Amino acid sequence: MKILTADQMRRADRLTTERAGVSFRQLMENAGRQVADFILNEVLAGDGPHAISILCGKGNNGGDALVAARYLLQRGQQPRVYLLVSAEELKGDARASYDAYLEAGGTVQELAEPADWERERASALDCEVLVDGLLGTGLSGPAKGLFAQVIADVNSHRDYCVVAVDIPSGLPSDSGEPLGEAVRADATVTFTAPKRGLVFPPNCTNVGQLAVAPIGTPESLLAENAELWLNLIVARQFAELPLARAVTAHKGDYGHVLLVAGSRGKTGAAALGGKAALRMGAGLVTVATPAGGQPVVASMVPEIMTEPLPETDTGALSSRALDYGRFAKLLEGKTVLAMGPGLTTHPETAQFVRAVLEQFDLPLVLDADALNALVGQLDALAARRSRRVILTPHPGEMARLLGTTSADVQRQRIEVAQKFARDFDVFVILKGHRSLVATPQGQVWVSPTGNPGMASGGTGDVLTGMVAGALAQFPQAPPAEAACLAVFLHGLAGDLAAGIQGEQGLIASDVVEALPAAWRRLRERIDSDDPERYYLVP
Repeated sequence: MKILTADQMRRADRLTTERAGVSFRQLMENAGRQVADFILNEVLAGDGPHAISILCGKGNNGGDALVAARYLLQRGQQPRVYLLVSAEELKGDARASYDAYLEAGGTVQELAEPADWERERASALDCEVLVDGLLGTGLSGPAKGLFAQVIADVNSHRDYCVVAVDIPSGLPSDSGEPLGEAVRADATVTFTAPKRGLVFPPNCTNVGQLAVAPIGTPESLLAENAELWLNLIVARQFAELPLARAVTAHKGDYGHVLLVAGSRGKTGAAALGGKAALRMGAGLVTVATPAGGQPVVASMVPEIMTEPLPETDTGALSSRALDYGRFAKLLEGKTVLAMGPGLTTHPETAQFVRAVLEQFDLPLVLDADALNALVGQLDALAARRSRRVILTPHPGEMARLLGTTSADVQRQRIEVAQKFARDFDVFVILKGHRSLVATPQGQVWVSPTGNPGMASGGTGDVLTGMVAGALAQFPQAPPAEAACLAVFLHGLAGDLAAGIQGEQGLIASDVVEALPAAWRRLRERIDSDDPERYYLVP
């Protein structure tokens, strides 16, 4: 699902009119109907009339809200509509929507002056649902005057559910950085595609539940536009993967992951990664780990196979693992190789990682200390014969690779991930809030799943195993698709686990155990998807 700027959205609307023959008036009509449907289906509980207040501005955002008011009226509700400008200021389609609402029997209170709002504020905010149709995606600066006051009042009185039309008022559409005070919505119904301001922090915290509603723009119109390279990961994009298994399937059909991980005192990282690869769906998983820790890893996850590797006197992986073709023999029959969790930065271990990177041609996942082995040695990555490489750094690891700071990486997350993927012809999963998947072709995917409870030791090791498991299970899928699937399910499993354990008590093992439920949720979302109906994210 594409993520658009306000200008890209305007162009998409114009092309919809020119190529698909859908008028701007019909786009507004469709948008308002989708908002009304969302309120009736997702927000209101029980039959009968409900107290609904609708705040409208003078632009298309207000026009959309007026259409929603008309549909709500026609379906048995009695919305109270408040227009925060004079009706004389309404133009074009917004004016047509206003007239249509009045013709349907609705009434509108004009509150064009601060004194008008002060007089009616208590009544307007005495509701079950408040619909925010004040300011839309055309905002170029902070809300001012009456609109700023209304936004502040909406945020200070919270005995109602706030549903924003297209974007919470006051929120910039093209950036995650705030302009000023913005409505804090409980839900936002946006149209055609999410806007950047709805997706990226900190502004995304104002959005609440995000629903993306189709209003007439053909998906192909966006998909064929090469300039639209920013995407949101959603369940429907995995509909073409062979998620249903044949009744004749056997473990050999779903790949064999080799995970090189662990060291003295860090056997848990190896066990977590191995178990996650299995839970992700890999048919077989072998964990290769320094010999001293091999019995421990084997006892932690009985379903995985283990292989002892030579170790240093500190219990780290020794470069002697490559001697006499030992590691090459271990790779025989494997589908995917993953390296990194818990390996340490011992010089021999780093030497081993770089040698493997250069010598062996197998789909490869690099995380943690496998990434640290490349600090100052990125030529080893550039020399890789096969481009089927996925890196999974957190901001600190990416900063070390680039010789910069975590703060610099965080300030330009999209640009950093995109440039690295292009420069080294690899796939990059830049972890963090709104994890990113960047491809060598310049596409960037953003995951809407995950929560702060996942900011604990081991969750990155789980993701490593999941990425490897996805590559093994779906060898015909593009690496980007496997990476997106793993990132999406990783966050979704974390969200499901947090719903049970709470965020503070969430640990990496909980994420692994929630993976079967995350798979079920993904399948349910795909099976229930209706292209004509609003789409709940995630």
